[in-house]
Amino acid sequence: MSQSLRIYVVSPISHELAQPCCAGGFFAGGRQRRRRRQAAARAFRRDRGSGPHHAAARALPLLAQLEAEARRGTPAEQAEFLVASSDALHGMGRHAEALVLCDQALAIGRRTGDNDIIARATLSKAYSLFSLGQTTVSHALVWQAEKLASTSEDVRLRVLTLISSGESFVEDGNFPVALGKLQASATLARESGDPLLIVISLRSLAILHDRMREYGKGFELLDEAMRAARQIHSEGRLALLKSTEYALAMDSNQIERALQAELSALALQRKLDAGPMIGISLVNLADCYLKLRDFPNALSYARQALEQARLLNDQALAATARINIGQAYLAMGRMAEGRKSVQAGLAWFEKSGNKPDLQMALGEYADALARAGDQDAAVVAYQRERALLNELFEQRRQKAMAELQERYETDKKQRQIELLSRENQVKSIEIDNRRLQQRVWWLLALVLALGAIVVGTLYRKVRKANAQLQIRNQELSEQGARDPLTGLFNRRHFQEFMRTCHDSTQHGAGGDTVGAIFLLDVDHFKSINDKHGHAGGDAVLREIAAALRDILRETDMIVRWGGEEFGLPAVRPARPAGRSRAAPAHRDPDQDDRTWRRAGVGAGLDRLRTFPAAAGHRRLVGTRRQHRRHGAVPGQGPWPQPCVWHQPRRGRGRGGPGRDRTGPGAGTWRAGRVALAVVPGQQPQLHAV
Repeated sequence: MSQSLRIYVVSPISHELAQPCCAGGFFAGGRQRRRRRQAAARAFRRDRGSGPHHAAARALPLLAQLEAEARRGTPAEQAEFLVASSDALHGMGRHAEALVLCDQALAIGRRTGDNDIIARATLSKAYSLFSLGQTTVSHALVWQAEKLASTSEDVRLRVLTLISSGESFVEDGNFPVALGKLQASATLARESGDPLLIVISLRSLAILHDRMREYGKGFELLDEAMRAARQIHSEGRLALLKSTEYALAMDSNQIERALQAELSALALQRKLDAGPMIGISLVNLADCYLKLRDFPNALSYARQALEQARLLNDQALAATARINIGQAYLAMGRMAEGRKSVQAGLAWFEKSGNKPDLQMALGEYADALARAGDQDAAVVAYQRERALLNELFEQRRQKAMAELQERYETDKKQRQIELLSRENQVKSIEIDNRRLQQRVWWLLALVLALGAIVVGTLYRKVRKANAQLQIRNQELSEQGARDPLTGLFNRRHFQEFMRTCHDSTQHGAGGDTVGAIFLLDVDHFKSINDKHGHAGGDAVLREIAAALRDILRETDMIVRWGGEEFGLPAVRPARPAGRSRAAPAHRDPDQDDRTWRRAGVGAGLDRLRTFPAAAGHRRLVGTRRQHRRHGAVPGQGPWPQPCVWHQPRRGRGRGGPGRDRTGPGAGTWRAGRVALAVVPGQQPQLHAV
């Protein structure tokens, strides 16, 4: 019976348990500390081919010597020391203690945010959990460590995480993914140029090709790995590679090559005093000689393996050696001794519950009985093997079904999670869209409200501006039509009015018409200005304008023609006029505080059928001049009828010789108390106020 599988199922990192610490890669300073690190490195190099337990046992005391220095180091150094100690404890089978140190290293890595420390501690924790039988959790931690180390600058960490990830996929039966991981680790190791990493990665890849029955590729990788191991003069690595070559040769049915490889491995192991590995090689050699029918050599190596097992207190190795001894006895015809030895080995496997090894041992035992001629015992052994094989098959089937169901449930939950995640994303998008729409509507409402406010404000301002402009236009129009001194209409307004009346008459619109025009002129106005100044003249003009407004109707137009001249057009309205202005209030000069000045006013009347503005003005001017030159009296001369007129005492327009200047109301006129009024009838009258 062979134990060749025990050689390469061990995790690759277990052979470098104390290397980070013993190689002195992260402790600085001190000649004494450097000597201790160098001694630890020499011991590690000497023991790393002797098996994980032996290497860990030698490395653990050295780590204990460096513990005080590590506790005083930086957080990164403390974490590295904890990981190295955890690996050493894991190699010695003290997995619970190793997990505690891993958790401490993880806490330091999380506190400092160092992904390299977290990856190393996670990987070490995965190895301990795998040894405790928690395969699923171990694989998950390995893959987590691989993700953390993927961006690391530590090539060794990346190579080891890739190798561990590939081996985890191998254990899950996913060979294609495992092949990709291990090939990536080998490529990275070759690029780094580190022979140690090349040996580790190529050996793992060769074992995978053995599992995939690609033996030629496995041998090629082992040859490359041996060349790298010789470069670093590592006899321990060469011993491991020779043992791996033995396994490949046995699986490919190359017995002679397997025998030579295992003999070379045994020589190297004895040179290194690698006790556990020596026992395994002795068992493998005994199995190899049994297959070659060299029973004396098989018995010899099996007895040496049993003696080594007693020294190491390894019950599994002892049981395997007894089975090999029993097979050799049966082949040599020593049936009783052979049965006894084989039964002792089978009893231990049955007691330990290692059914796969028990089934393998039963098959080899049945073959040995059949070759020895004990057919009845062979049949019984075959039946036991068959029953155990069926039991293992059922267990494997149930386990496979359970794993398949678990994967199905996991995939189903994952799909449900993804579906819920997509639904949540869709709902989140819908909610965001609704919120966006609400914001858009609120924004539009706000814009409309602001627009309405702005438009309303602008509209009010425009209305106010239009009203002000209209008032201003009215004021300007009023100012353009009024005389600023007297407040009467000016000549421009009169001309526009006459033009409008003329146009209305021509078009038969039936509007207001002008039937007559009075023209008033202040006599000797220049002398007033000369005597009393322009302010006095302005006061006279304002008083005359006020008197005219008091005498005439509200609908009558009073025009300041220019200078001291005033025009009074008599308008025939299209509709009956309103009420006449009330009689003016009497003003007594003697009771007025203002200073009174006398001024004479001459007035003439012209009755018109049609009165164009320019012709009317020439006519009035001519009439006024004629009045002043000839001193015409009412009913005579050039003055048209009727006319209200009074001869001033002196100045222009005096009457002819013998003219009575003392008519009715003459004194009142001279006193400045005469106002003019136009009354219906043929003759004008004077009214005293």
